[in-house]
Amino acid sequence: MRSDRDSESRRADTTAGKAVADFLRHLRERNASLHTIKAYKQDLTLFAAYAGSRGWKQIDHIAVRGFLSQLYENGLSKTSMARALAAVRSLYRWLAREGVVEQNPAKLVATPKLPKKLPRVPTIEEINSMIDGTMPEIAAFAERDRLMLELLYGCGIRNSELTGINLDDIRVSAEAILIRGKGKKERYVPFGDSVKSALAVYLPERQKVLQESRKQSSALLINCRGGRLTTRSVGRIVKKIAVAKGLSSDVHPHTLRHAFGTHMLEEGADLRAIQELLGHERLATTQRYTHLSMKHVLQVYDQTHPRAK
Repeated sequence: MRSDRDSESRRADTTAGKAVADFLRHLRERNASLHTIKAYKQDLTLFAAYAGSRGWKQIDHIAVRGFLSQLYENGLSKTSMARALAAVRSLYRWLAREGVVEQNPAKLVATPKLPKKLPRVPTIEEINSMIDGTMPEIAAFAERDRLMLELLYGCGIRNSELTGINLDDIRVSAEAILIRGKGKKERYVPFGDSVKSALAVYLPERQKVLQESRKQSSALLINCRGGRLTTRSVGRIVKKIAVAKGLSSDVHPHTLRHAFGTHMLEEGADLRAIQELLGHERLATTQRYTHLSMKHVLQVYDQTHPRAK
């Protein structure tokens, strides 16, 4: 135990170790998401350990490539290696802005080629069969679970955004919800009649649970004990309902977000509008849905065009 602390202390005293600590502090001050900070800390701690006592002039692109080779030898996947390289590049960009380094050697290292996997998106009919009708018996809080599904698919929000919604964030008259996205960025997302109906059914039941548990909560979605629903619970509930309704067991909250973007595109929505609704910072992220939609178009073509059979 002591040897681990000693090695951590030695890393913190190195050039790279100090830079990593300062960079992580900078991310916290910028209100970066906890997931981002955790991932950067994990990857950059490994980088600092690999760099050892070397100074910045001694860490060239060959050294960075050696760092990736070490990760590969330790059994890390190409996805994890790509993420680590992205973290090192971000560190160097910050160091350049701070005037510590002049060049970014990580830019000269190619990102490991990743297999292009497009997530399988349920059809509109499959999503409707999952949400419509009575909730399965496994739904411990049926009114809440229906609203949860309506929000994930009807608004295209992330799991963390869903659990972060407070009751005061709902603007019923405007039919919109204030969503707090990545990096503390806020946006308003509209909702339709299905969400409105689910809200009307759920809110009285929510009040009953809070009265019975003698608790108060600002959260929109609560558990059966009156506490705020967690992202882990949402993932577990979505999977159980999907399986009970005959869908694949690989359905999770983000699947409904993918379905939201893909189905809107298939129905003729503008890509920029989808970008705004999903809260994507870059249009390139949203353009991924064009690939998902094209996959659907090709399937339809293969199944229906006389010359394709």
